[in-house]
Amino acid sequence: MNMNFLELIKNGSQLLKAKKIESHVLDSELIASFVFNRSRENILINSKEMVQSNEISFFNKLIERRKRYEPIAYIFNSKEFWSRDFKIDSRALIPRPETEMMVEAVSKILKNRKFSFLDVGVGSGCITASILFENLHSFGVGLDTSSSAIKVAKKNILRFKLQNRCKLLNRSYEKFYGYKFDLVVSNPPYIRSSDIKKLPMDIRKYEPRLALDGGKDGLDVIKKVIYKSRSTLKKNGLLAIEIGNGQFIKVSRLLKLLDYKIKLTIEDYQKNVRCIISLLK
Repeated sequence: MNMNFLELIKNGSQLLKAKKIESHVLDSELIASFVFNRSRENILINSKEMVQSNEISFFNKLIERRKRYEPIAYIFNSKEFWSRDFKIDSRALIPRPETEMMVEAVSKILKNRKFSFLDVGVGSGCITASILFENLHSFGVGLDTSSSAIKVAKKNILRFKLQNRCKLLNRSYEKFYGYKFDLVVSNPPYIRSSDIKKLPMDIRKYEPRLALDGGKDGLDVIKKVIYKSRSTLKKNGLLAIEIGNGQFIKVSRLLKLLDYKIKLTIEDYQKNVRCIISLLK
């Protein structure tokens, strides 16, 4: 079948639109960019250029995966975070822009300092790697209860040659003893169990439930991290924790009750508080 870039992208977009995928045009363009290893801009400028049948076949194969609501990051095995491409698959949560805000904030606070940090729920390793990149005198430990996620994190840590400044452990935070850190950072699961079924199909069907489900009120793991960090942080150590929409009041009350002083709150683009950085007094 003879087809140019424009026709191919339009065809892919229509197939995704039929599945009610809102980002159908963008996704079709991104898949074309991936298949042809060319920028979206280059493809759109050369929209009348003809494509080979084997390339059409590969494009259609990836469109089929997206039609089943598989996230683009898992299809490409890649997600940009902090201006770097992280290897990613369905064993770990897809990194989000809100988490970049948390990395930026802690890196600014601890700039030019030599410090150690613990990443609770290391997932793909994007937080740990990005803090190590930004702070050359830092050393990190990443914990995760999922051995599968640890494998993804290890792949990224090795890829970026950060293994000498980082240790990854397949362990729960409750069973982690004997070390004190200047910073504990965490993007824990914070979605209420009853809300999982309301999530978009690509999240609830493909992303690991362990990294999403925060229990009945969404605060199960957040509470554990706050409690446990009291014995893991040095005096005046920092706790940086990502939270869900509408959780700020409850989380801030708990922090104050447990002798943390809120130093900074970070809002997302919708003005919801999505991250709290606090000091352990």
